[in-house]
Amino acid sequence: MTEHTSDRGIPQLEEMPADWQRALAVVAHPDDLEYGCSAAVAQWTDGGREVVYLLATRGEAGIDTMDPAACAPLREREQLASAAVVGVSTVEFLDHEDGVIEYGARLRRDIAAAVRRHRPELVITLNHRDTWGGTAWNTPDHRAVGRAALDAASDAGNRWIFPELISEQGLEPWNGVRWVAVAASSTPTHAVDAGPGLDRAVRSLLEHRTYLEVLTDQDPEKYCRTFLGGATRAAAARFGGRPAVTFELFGR
Repeated sequence: MTEHTSDRGIPQLEEMPADWQRALAVVAHPDDLEYGCSAAVAQWTDGGREVVYLLATRGEAGIDTMDPAACAPLREREQLASAAVVGVSTVEFLDHEDGVIEYGARLRRDIAAAVRRHRPELVITLNHRDTWGGTAWNTPDHRAVGRAALDAASDAGNRWIFPELISEQGLEPWNGVRWVAVAASSTPTHAVDAGPGLDRAVRSLLEHRTYLEVLTDQDPEKYCRTFLGGATRAAAARFGGRPAVTFELFGR
């Protein structure tokens, strides 16, 4: 990819590709997409594109004061409401175990099956690397799901990888994934203008109210607006002064 620089010599982010119609967003937990890229999702769905959410877990281990059996359905409801705010009507859960997701064939197969079902041109996932770009260690779940999503985008197109998807589920190979976009990467290459979708991104994150109440003592709306506003403004210098949702884009 060609790198462009600003007048001040700052490497600039490219616009995300726009010539696609369907995307599949694959993450580990409820709220991952709301922290990562929902402002971009809002803009995409406004433009008539279809985005489907696929979550590896129901986030049942995410609230220390709540038993997982009670937490899972609550966080599922919050995720469904959150997705609706940004125009996403299809949300699927794979029911891997929160906190101990294992990278491997089972996870790759489950994601590849979803790719074949939904036939996206763009797959979106979250940072799969060890850290968030500094000394903050990434979680095992994020690393496992992000890496598996990158691999499954290719697996989905090969009929001899997980052939049972054809024989048992009737899911023919889909080799139409053109890109995998990694949100919250420390080495982004592309971006989407966050301005048009930022208010809905805030409202979308606010739907995870039970989780937010145990996460922070701040006013939830102030917390969400500060976090998302700060993250998108931090990328502005590399995107023509516009607040941005950033992605590391891998072409296929």
